[in-house]
Amino acid sequence: MLKNALSKDSLILATILILIMVIMGLFVLGPLAAMLQKSVLNSQGDFVGLTNFAEYFASPALWLSLKNTVFIGTIVTLCVGVLAFGYAYAITRSCMPFKGVFNVLGAAPILAPSLLPAISLIYLFGNQGIAKDLLLGHSIYGPIGIAIGLIFWTFPHAVMILTTSLKTSDARLYEAAKALNTSSFKTFFVVTLPAAKYGLISALIVVFTLVVCDFGVPKVIGGSYNVLATDIFKQVVGQQNFSMGAVTSVILLLPALLAFFADRWVQKKQQGLFDSRSVAYSPEPNKLRDGLCFIFCSVICLSILTVIGMAIYGSLVTFWPWNLTLSLNNYDFAQYSTYGWAPYFNSIKLASWVAVIGTVVIFIGAYSIEKGRAFAPLRNLLQMIAIIPMAVPGMVLGLGYIFFFNSPTNPLSVLYGTMTILVINTVIHYYTVGHMTALTALKQLPAEVEAISASIKMPQYKVFFKVTVPVCMPAILEIAVYMFVNAMTTTSAIVFLYASDTMPASVSVLNMDDAGQTGPAAAMAVMILLTAASVKLAHVGSSQLIDRHTQSWRKR
Repeated sequence: MLKNALSKDSLILATILILIMVIMGLFVLGPLAAMLQKSVLNSQGDFVGLTNFAEYFASPALWLSLKNTVFIGTIVTLCVGVLAFGYAYAITRSCMPFKGVFNVLGAAPILAPSLLPAISLIYLFGNQGIAKDLLLGHSIYGPIGIAIGLIFWTFPHAVMILTTSLKTSDARLYEAAKALNTSSFKTFFVVTLPAAKYGLISALIVVFTLVVCDFGVPKVIGGSYNVLATDIFKQVVGQQNFSMGAVTSVILLLPALLAFFADRWVQKKQQGLFDSRSVAYSPEPNKLRDGLCFIFCSVICLSILTVIGMAIYGSLVTFWPWNLTLSLNNYDFAQYSTYGWAPYFNSIKLASWVAVIGTVVIFIGAYSIEKGRAFAPLRNLLQMIAIIPMAVPGMVLGLGYIFFFNSPTNPLSVLYGTMTILVINTVIHYYTVGHMTALTALKQLPAEVEAISASIKMPQYKVFFKVTVPVCMPAILEIAVYMFVNAMTTTSAIVFLYASDTMPASVSVLNMDDAGQTGPAAAMAVMILLTAASVKLAHVGSSQLIDRHTQSWRKR
C-alpha cells in the first residue's frame, strides 16, 4: 500500500512537472527562439545571417545608444551602490530613532511605476519646473534626468539586498576586533565591508540590470538621448522595423545575461559565508554615528517624499504652470483620453489575475521541484528553466511574444491582443523571484513532515493542503503581493502586447505623457502608486493575523 501511495504521488508530481515545463517552454523558450530567429531574417522573411547585426553596428546612432546605455548603467549603479549601502548600514548598524519609518519610506519607490519619478522631475526641473535653476542651466531632458529617475526607482531594490546582507554579519568578528583595540574606522574596512561584499556586488548587478532594461524613464525624460530600450520601441512602433528591433533586443539581452550569471556566481559564493554557529550582530549606541546615520537617512527620505509629493501635487494642479489652483480635474481621465478610467480598471484586473494565477503556478511548481520524491532530472531541468525569466529584459520578452504569438502558423495566435496574453507575459516576466521565494519557504519545512506522512500512508496532496500551504502562507502572500504590485507598475514587457480594450494604466501614463498631458499622466501614475501601497498595507495587516495561526510552531 505504501509503495502504491508513493507511486501515485510521484505520478501526480511528474504530471505537474511536465505540465509546467510545457507552459514554460511555450511562454519562455518559444518567444525567445522566435525573437532570435527574427534577428537573422530580413523584412521579407529571408535568412540573412548576421547582416542585420552588421547593419546595426555600422549605424553611428545605434552604436551611440549602446554606449549611452552602458554609461547610464554605470553612473546609476555607482550612485545607488553608495547611497543604498549607507542607508542599509544606518538601518542595520546604528541605533538611530525611527528605523521603522525609514524602512517604509526607503521601500516606497518600489510601489510606483518608473514613469512617476520621470514625470515628477519634469515638474521639478523641466522647462517650467519650480526648481530648474538648481541645474545651473543644464537640461533635465537627457542623461541627468534619466540618471536621477533611475536612481530613485532602483534604490529600494539595492537597499533590500544590502539590508539582508548586513543583517547576517557575525557578531563574533566585531568582538574580536574590539578585543584587539581596532578602531571603528578600520573595523569597517576590515570586517564590515568584506562581510557584505557579495551582497554589495549582487546589489550592483541587480541595479545595473534594471537600469539597462528600463524603458519608462528614458522614454519620458530622455529627450534625444537614446538608449537600447527606447531604440527597441522606436524600431518596432515608430519604424515597424521588426528585424532591427529583434537585433537590438539580442544586444540588450547580452549585458542582462552577463549580469545574471555574475549574480548567480556571487550568490553561490555568499552561501558559504555563514554557519549555524554565527551570532547576529546587534549595534551599541553611539551618538556621533547614530546622529550622522539619522541625518543621512532623513535627507534620502526627504528626497523620496519630494519626488512622490511633487507627482501628487502636479496631479492636483489644474493647468501647470499657468493655473496652480488645486482640483481633481486631472483625475477626470475621460476629458483627456477616449479610454477614461478603463486602463486603471484593466490594470486592477490584470494585477488580480497575475497575483492569483502566478502564485498558484509558481508555488505548485516550486513544491514539485523541492518536495518531489522522484524524477530528479526532470526537476533539475524545470529549475533551470524557471531561472531564465530573470535574465530576460521585459522589452525583449514582450517583443518575443509579438513574433511568437502573432504568427498565423501558431495555434496560440488567438491569445494575441487579449487580456490573457498580458497575464501570461507578466507572470513569466516576474516568475523567477516568486519561484525563489517559494523555494526558500519550502526549504524551511522540517524534513520529518514528508517522512511521517509517508509512514502513516497519508497522500502527498493532503500533506500539501493541510501542512505545506498553511505553514508557507506568509511566503505565498508575499509572492501574491509581489506579483500584484509589479503587474500594476510594469510597462516594458506589455507595451507591445495590449489592445485598445486591454490597455493597462502604466501604458496609459506613457501615452498621455506623449500627448503632452502631463497632469493626467501624473494622476494615473499616482493612482497606480496608491493602489499598490494599499495592497501592501493590507498585506502587512493580514500577515500579522495569519502568522498567529500558522507560524506559532516556529516559536517553540
